[in-house]
Amino acid sequence: MLFNVPQYIEIEDKIAGPFTAKQLLWMFGMGAVLLILWGILELTYFILAAIPVVLIFCALAFYKPHGQPLIKFIIWGILFVFQPKTYIWRRDYEKKSRKEKEPEASVDSFREKKENKEMILAKNITDFSRTLDSEGRERSERMLEIIKQNRQAHSKK
Repeated sequence: MLFNVPQYIEIEDKIAGPFTAKQLLWMFGMGAVLLILWGILELTYFILAAIPVVLIFCALAFYKPHGQPLIKFIIWGILFVFQPKTYIWRRDYEKKSRKEKEPEASVDSFREKKENKEMILAKNITDFSRTLDSEGRERSERMLEIIKQNRQAHSKK
């Protein structure tokens, strides 16, 4: 059983010669604006005003940056400027490569890790969370002592 699958659906149909419907609409719009300018302005001023009008309308009709019509880029730019922004913080982390293996844990290092774990109690966690929530304005003396002890322990290694 044969099915006719539509092909080239991203290509717009040509209406008049090499022009698509959207391009024709932009050209008719340009003609209307030029006709209004012709009736309002004198010849020298009309020529000076017609040049940017023709360039703008031709760019809107034919220029496609990154395969998208220029009018989409203009609309996206306006929306970007006026819509509220949402900033999302993402934690960066470093992956340890497989080549960098930690040395085998000895009994002393196991005891040392166990002592460090005992230092982190529920009270300490609440102190840390209060400091983080207040963005560093409230600091607990106990928390500062734990940080100093951890720094000293890591500097000895």
